[in-house]
Amino acid sequence: MLSLVPTPIGNIGDTSLRTIEVLKNAAVLLCEDTRVTKKLIHILKERYHVSFKENQEFIALHSHNEKSFVEKIEVSFFEQNIVYVSDAGMPGVSDPGQILVRYCIDNGVEYDVLPGANALLTAFVASGFVQTQMLFFGFLDHKGDSRSKGLQKALHNGFTTILYESPHRLEKLLEEIIKEEPKREIFLAKELTKKYQRYLHGTAEDILNKLEGNFRGEWVVVLKSGDEHVPSAISENDILSLDLPKKVQAKLICKITGENTKVCYNRLLHI
Repeated sequence: MLSLVPTPIGNIGDTSLRTIEVLKNAAVLLCEDTRVTKKLIHILKERYHVSFKENQEFIALHSHNEKSFVEKIEVSFFEQNIVYVSDAGMPGVSDPGQILVRYCIDNGVEYDVLPGANALLTAFVASGFVQTQMLFFGFLDHKGDSRSKGLQKALHNGFTTILYESPHRLEKLLEEIIKEEPKREIFLAKELTKKYQRYLHGTAEDILNKLEGNFRGEWVVVLKSGDEHVPSAISENDILSLDLPKKVQAKLICKITGENTKVCYNRLLHI
């Protein structure tokens, strides 16, 4: 059997009794980082005096090797208690895990997913944005057209939208939002459940000024929904099929998507 187990995103006290029970009875622990999982188990042993199964095996399973690992395993591997844990949070949410679940479904392997801590829902609730429909975008691409397109989709979809961002690119993201949507209300959560947890509300420019160049930490960015756009029967491909100048096509596409005209035009130049 396979169990996917969430781990605390910061505060060790968020470890559930059920999580401890599953971890201590695991024969094999598949870990995003074996060092992080071993440290977690050591803390649980010391703090809660838990006895774990002897001779547990720890195997690294991360985004770079998940696919090749799954291609090599046999169904018989799951005749023992197999547990997958990511470094922090919920497996499969911006972390490995979904390929393992797909394998279990395709091969009739019993599996279970334990509920638990994750930064996505914690930040969504903490934002105070009342629209309960939301989209999760995870990390945007680092650079180029794909990042620009991703940000446009995040800003102009009519839903509360949640992003993860690294401290190295947070300033860049805020500057991009200032350029595209200077009046958009956003919410930032830093180091959720940890010692230096911090909540920040306001426009991107407000928050950039509050941070005063200190971008260290792990960040979740929640974008309040913008103007909702009524779905159109006309698609972007329909417009691109018309014999029209690129500038005209860009203006029409923006009418149905809400995308910035200049960004859309530059994107069309590369199609």
